Amino acid sequence: MLASASPRRQDLLRSAGIPFTVKPANVPEQRLPGEPPTEYAERLARDKARAVWKRAQNHSNLFVLGADTIVLVDNHVLEKPDTEADAVRMLRHLSGKVHCVITSVCLIGPRGQGKFEDVRSEVTRVCFQTISEAEIREYVATGEPMDKAGAYAIQGVASRWIPRIEGCYFNVVGLPISLVYRMLQEHSAVKNGVKSGNGSAISTRRRKVSTHN
Repeated sequence: MLASASPRRQDLLRSAGIPFTVKPANVPEQRLPGEPPTEYAERLARDKARAVWKRAQNHSNLFVLGADTIVLVDNHVLEKPDTEADAVRMLRHLSGKVHCVITSVCLIGPRGQGKFEDVRSEVTRVCFQTISEAEIREYVATGEPMDKAGAYAIQGVASRWIPRIEGCYFNVVGLPISLVYRMLQEHSAVKNGVKSGNGSAISTRRRKVSTHN
């Protein structure tokens, strides 16, 4: 079960042949004062997964995936822009710099009489060319940046300004899909290439696994 309404995450899972259902978590997304960027993304991913798990009627063979993506540049966290002016501000900040895209994921599933929580984070470095003020405003006018962390879509128009990345491309889109499948395998959520439960999952470099009764 995917605790996200993101069409990009849904497309990635679908393209990888990973069955899932969608159940948006609808939790507040507010960074705490002094909260480190990765810890912030991991907390949101965990909160989303927990919210959907809590609402589920039957936890037997249920796997819930929560995810959150942020952009980090010059120690500033960029999320989805609130307005077009906010999108312009973000793109000015990214222009001519290398930034990091962090996607954190929490997978919750059954274990014994309780549940496990597996939290991981993937980081991709993205090189952004210098873009002019006119290019920024024309891009924002397309509407593409408005529901994207960092105000751009690497798979869209913004691809023209990204000469290289270091790390997982799909992580920048919104979900490091190769790690999703690996994590599903680790937790026996898939068998012989077919998901055995009624949910979905993910993974990364940082890893936190806990068990709850």
